[in-house]
Amino acid sequence: MLTRTIPSTGEPLPAVGLGTWQTFDVGPDAAARAPLREVLRRFFEAGARLVDSSPMYGRSEEVVGDLLRGTPWQPRALVATKVWSTGREAGEAQLAASERRMGGRLDLVQIHNLLDWQAHLPTLRAWKEAGRIRYLGVTHYALSAFDELERLVRREKLDFVQLPYSVGVRQAEARLLPAAKDSGTAVIVMRPFEGGSLFAEARRRPLPPFARELGAASWAQLFLKWILAHPAVTVAIPATANPEHLSDDLGAARGPLPDEALRRELVAYLGA
Repeated sequence: MLTRTIPSTGEPLPAVGLGTWQTFDVGPDAAARAPLREVLRRFFEAGARLVDSSPMYGRSEEVVGDLLRGTPWQPRALVATKVWSTGREAGEAQLAASERRMGGRLDLVQIHNLLDWQAHLPTLRAWKEAGRIRYLGVTHYALSAFDELERLVRREKLDFVQLPYSVGVRQAEARLLPAAKDSGTAVIVMRPFEGGSLFAEARRRPLPPFARELGAASWAQLFLKWILAHPAVTVAIPATANPEHLSDDLGAARGPLPDEALRRELVAYLGA
């Protein structure tokens, strides 16, 4: 499986991770959780590691924690979540609750959508210094926040930044991805399929001829390979509750990636 290096430590990280927004927000019913257990089994058995959640994702943290707890996968997982609250004390309480829900260990904590980052960043630095977390970072889904994300990436010595980037939403290429590359900040790409909207147009067309050269058997694999070919990107985190979709996504981490000419060709082919 294709791996990338986390710049701040040199730790290798498989380049396809797993998001949990909406997909892991289920109740305790065993039937509802069964496909998610299978998603995680296939994910870890393929060698993948990063599972990303948030307290704003409903029950997702709890479900991830329950399904990981006591399994042979748990020691291999890189468990990521976020702090999403206002004020230092509220943030610390939320982090402690996330720690309990997700199995007693958090590897990466990110400040969700930069909410009150001035209050939370010192807490995350203290937790990292104490060994309670290994990595810290920031996220935002909105393109309008890219200027502030760039400032933080350049000034604050973060381990990770999470941002939207896809063949159809390429604004991060202008300054934010170069800033991450320059500062040694790992990049997590959210919304690699734009919530599925990229497929609506793409599936009206056959896969382009060069997909075969890349070993891409589906649009999902081609979209992910396009993202992972950017030199600043560390890991993409498609979210799914479907084991077959998960297996398809993981296929993007095998075989060659497109060069810059093929990346431009795909954009032109889609009219994106």
